[in-house]
Amino acid sequence: MTIVLSTPTADAVREAMAALREWQHDESPMQLHAGDIGWNYRIGAAETAAAVRTWSRDGRILAVGFVDSPTVVRMTVAPDAFRDEDLARRLVEDFSLPERGVLPDGAVSIEAPHGLLLHDLLTEEGWGVDEPWTPLFRDLTGPVEDPGVPIRAIGPGEAQDFADVLRSAFNTTKPSGAYRHQMSAAPFFADACCLGAYDDQGNPAAVVTVWSAGPGRPGLVEPMGVHADHRGRGYGRAITLAGAAALRELGASSVRVCTLSSNVGGVATYKGAGFEVQPEVADRLRKA
Repeated sequence: MTIVLSTPTADAVREAMAALREWQHDESPMQLHAGDIGWNYRIGAAETAAAVRTWSRDGRILAVGFVDSPTVVRMTVAPDAFRDEDLARRLVEDFSLPERGVLPDGAVSIEAPHGLLLHDLLTEEGWGVDEPWTPLFRDLTGPVEDPGVPIRAIGPGEAQDFADVLRSAFNTTKPSGAYRHQMSAAPFFADACCLGAYDDQGNPAAVVTVWSAGPGRPGLVEPMGVHADHRGRGYGRAITLAGAAALRELGASSVRVCTLSSNVGGVATYKGAGFEVQPEVADRLRKA
């Protein structure tokens, strides 16, 4: 059967999200999660749908991609299609030809889970690797430690707290209170929650958003940030623990996150919250 590449409508994104949820399991490599797309709803439903790509055969979705920026696509494949040659060759074609509407000419990168036949074919085509990332994992079978600081749910009334911490944590002016409002209005926010850690004076110190893929499946911590004024005081560990506890309440079997290996402080924070370091991964890179 022919493999069909599609950009879904806003309503059809549900099918892609359902596939991503179904493909998550504790033994799978780090891969695109439904929460990665859910986080993008902060900029709008139509904009998010326009960034999603699906590859289907005989009506079944085999792969889902997310155009995270004009030159970066994050993607994963159904567990039983990791070594599907027809799919892998079609993916290479679609990533290589700008007219297919996935990636442009020039320098681009692809985030894809280890084990895909796609990686072998990209190597044959001369693609290299980008800087390493460190995946981290925590089992949620047992209870999660108390974070030791005041934790609040980030609701509509705390939307500006959420934005202020993200602005400071990532040194950017983009986050606004509308981020929280847009996300919470999206159809998939029932699988998520935003939390804030506060200091003794009630000032927001750290925030996290967590995403469930459903009971018995791995959840995702994305993003987590600590305000610059509160770094080095344990708030990163505290908010990460709070996020892990929230995912456990949602029924998640484990929690995952991935950060640049060069982010030594971030890796240390997650390790301090009980996460185990997994083998490094790297995006595939095509130079200009």
